Amino acid sequence: MKFNKNKFQILHLGQSNPGYTYKLESSPTERDLGVWVDGKLNMSQQCALAAKKSNCILGCIKHSIASQSREVIVPLYTALVWPHLKYCVQFWAPVRD
Repeated sequence: MKFNKNKFQILHLGQSNPGYTYKLESSPTERDLGVWVDGKLNMSQQCALAAKKSNCILGCIKHSIASQSREVIVPLYTALVWPHLKYCVQFWAPVRD
């Protein structure tokens, strides 16, 4: 469905809020229920974003935790990093019955 620009209005809230000019731009990907999908139903951008977020969290763990022992890193990894990667895999390679 195409976006009807004639029916589009911007609501400005607040007394000192100036009316900014906004642009409508089309995007090759859409986000629906938290999942990024392009026109060919390719989820590569979703997986790339999940990997980027996981790497950022892993970097924060590396820089903020003094002990690099396995007993400390593994629980942090499974609690903070693994859920992002697991969420991505559900869309990248869904299980078929």
